[in-house]
Amino acid sequence: MDASDLIVKPLRDFAKSSIRLVKRCTKPDRKEYFAVCSKTAVGFIVMGFIGFFVKLIFIPINQIIVGGSGK
Repeated sequence: MDASDLIVKPLRDFAKSSIRLVKRCTKPDRKEYFAVCSKTAVGFIVMGFIGFFVKLIFIPINQIIVGGSGK
């Protein structure tokens, strides 16, 4: 086992695994694509609402801590 085997063998195995993965992959049909898109959109909306409510809660807390120095 020389140095070239230590470098080439993992790369060859990775290439074989990658080619096998690409051959097994299929393009999603319309129903699957719509499901993924809708779930992603719902996730974005939920995360947006969570961020909005956290900001909404921390604005008054920040004003109390700072003490309303803008007055």
